[in-house]
Amino acid sequence: MILTMIGGIPLFTTIEEAQSWALANGLAGYHTHRYTGKIGYMGGTTHTVATSSKTKTNPTPTRSSGGGY
Repeated sequence: MILTMIGGIPLFTTIEEAQSWALANGLAGYHTHRYTGKIGYMGGTTHTVATSSKTKTNPTPTRSSGGGY
C-alpha cells in the first residue's frame, strides 16, 4: 500500500513493496521516511537515487501471478 508520494516516488508500508518498486525501476535496496508518525519505505538506497529522472517511469510495483510482491 502506498502511504504517500514524495518527490514523485511512492512511499510504501512494507519493505517488500519498496524493493519491488526499486527492482522495476532499475534500482536496488530501500530507505525510510517518516510520514504522519509512521515509518514508510521507499525504493532505492537513498532519496537522491530514488528521485533520479530515470526512476519515474513505473510508479507502482507490478504484481506477479506468483502472489505477493
